[in-house]
Amino acid sequence: MSEMKETFEKDDGFHFPGKTYVNELLKPVFDDQRDYLFDAMFMIHRAHTTMLKEQGIISEQDAEQILRGVEEVSKIEHQSLCYTPEFEDLFFYVEAKIADLIGEENAGKMHIAKSRNDMGEAMYRLVIRDHLLDLISNVQKLGDSLVKQAADHVNTIMPAHTHTQPAQPTTFGHYLLAISDNLSRDVKRLWNAYHTVNQSPMGAAAITTSGFNINRERVAGLLGFETVMENSYDAIGAGDYLLETAFTIVSTMTNMGRWIQEFLRMASNEVGLLKVSDAYVQVSSIMPQKRNPVSIEHSRALASSAVGEGLTVIQMLHNTPYGDIVDTEDDLQPHLYNGFSKANRVVKLMNAVVSTMSFNKERARKQAGKNMITITELADVLARDYEVPFRKAHKLSSQLSEKVDSLGKELYDVNVEEVNAWLQVVDLAQEDWEAIVDPVQFVERRKITGGPNSKVVEAMIEQRREDWTNLSEEVKKYQEKVSRSKNSLVNSK
Repeated sequence: MSEMKETFEKDDGFHFPGKTYVNELLKPVFDDQRDYLFDAMFMIHRAHTTMLKEQGIISEQDAEQILRGVEEVSKIEHQSLCYTPEFEDLFFYVEAKIADLIGEENAGKMHIAKSRNDMGEAMYRLVIRDHLLDLISNVQKLGDSLVKQAADHVNTIMPAHTHTQPAQPTTFGHYLLAISDNLSRDVKRLWNAYHTVNQSPMGAAAITTSGFNINRERVAGLLGFETVMENSYDAIGAGDYLLETAFTIVSTMTNMGRWIQEFLRMASNEVGLLKVSDAYVQVSSIMPQKRNPVSIEHSRALASSAVGEGLTVIQMLHNTPYGDIVDTEDDLQPHLYNGFSKANRVVKLMNAVVSTMSFNKERARKQAGKNMITITELADVLARDYEVPFRKAHKLSSQLSEKVDSLGKELYDVNVEEVNAWLQVVDLAQEDWEAIVDPVQFVERRKITGGPNSKVVEAMIEQRREDWTNLSEEVKKYQEKVSRSKNSLVNSK
C-alpha cells in the first residue's frame, strides 16, 4: 500500500493542488467561471467598491485606483484565460491581476466586507437573471406566433383527441390557443423565478454580514436587484432560487414537449394535417420521397435534455446542508446554463416551425366528420330539444353509434328515417339530423366561455394578442433596467 501511495504521489504531487485535482476540478471550474461569470464578477467589484467609497470605508482616491484596476483587467479577452496553479480560481486570479496594476494593499481593500460566498451567490443570480429574461423574451415570440396562426384558423375544423382517440370536432385555432394559454402560464412561472432570483445577497459576506458600516441596499440598487435578501444566513444558505429556476425549465420544456409530440403526429403522412416548411425539413439519404420534420424531432429531444438539466439541479440540491456548500456552486451552475441554452433552442426552433407551417384544412375537415365524433350532439339534441332524459339520450346515442359502426358506415351515410327507426322514441327532424352530423354546426354551437365557436375564439385571440404584446413590452422594460445597471457601473469609474 505504501509503495502504491509513493508511486501515485510521485506522479500526482505531494502538495496542493495535486495533478488529478487540477485536471478534474480546478481547471474545469476555472473554465466555467471564465465562460459564465466573468462579467458578473466585475459588476460586483464596481458596485461594492462604489459603496465602500460612499460609506467612507475607503478613501475616494483608493476607490478611484481600485476602479481603474478593475476596468483595466475587465478588458482582458477572458476566453483566452487558462488555469494556472498559482491561483486557486478566477476570483484570486482577478484580484492578483488588479494588484499587479494598483498594488496588493489597494487590491485587498476591494474585498473589505465582501466574501467569495456573497459574491458567488450574487454572480449566479446576475447570470441566471439574464438567462430568465432571454427565455421569457423568446417564449413571448413563440406565443405571439401561435396566436397569429390561430387567427388564420378560427374556422379550420379538425378532430380533437382524448386518450389519443378522435373525440369531438374543434378548430385548429382553438387548439393553438390552448397551447398559447399553456405557454402563458409557464411565463408566469418564469417571472416568479425571475423575482426570486433578482434579490441581492451582497453584504451577507461569509454568512453573518460584517462589522463594517456597509450599505447593502446601495449595492443592490447599483446591481439592478429589486431588493436585498435581508437575513444574511438565508442569503448564503438558501438554494430555493436555483430550485425555482430549475422547476421553470422543467415545466416549460415538459409542457412544450407534449404538443411538440402532437405536431409530429399531425405532420406524419398518415395523418397529413400539418406541413412543415421546406426550410425546416431534411430528406432521406436513400429514400427520395421523404420529408422528415427533423426540426420538430430535434426540438423534442432538446426539450427532454433541458428537462434533464433541470432535474439534475434539483437532485444536486436534494439533502444538502443548509448553508454555504459547494453542491450549489461551481458543479451545479452549468447545468442551469445548459438547460437555458437548450430551452432557448427549442423555443426558437418551434417559433420558426409555427410561423411558417401550413395546415391541410380540407383533410382536417374530412377527418372531423369521421369516427362518429359528432355523436355527442345527438345526445344533447335529444335531451335539449326532444325532452329525452340525458342518461337515456346518451345510451341511445351510444347504441346508434355501435349500429352505424357495425354497418361500416359514418353518421353522414345514414338518413334520418333509418335513425328514427333505430331510436324508436322520437322522430328527429331532417334539419336536426343534418346539424348533428355536421362538424361545423357542432363547433358553432359550443359558444360558451372558452369553446371553439368562431366568435368565442376570435374574442380570445384579441385578448391573447394584447397579452403577448404587453409581455414583450414588460420584458424590454426589465432588460433595459438590467442594461442600465451594467452601463452605469462601467461609467462610474
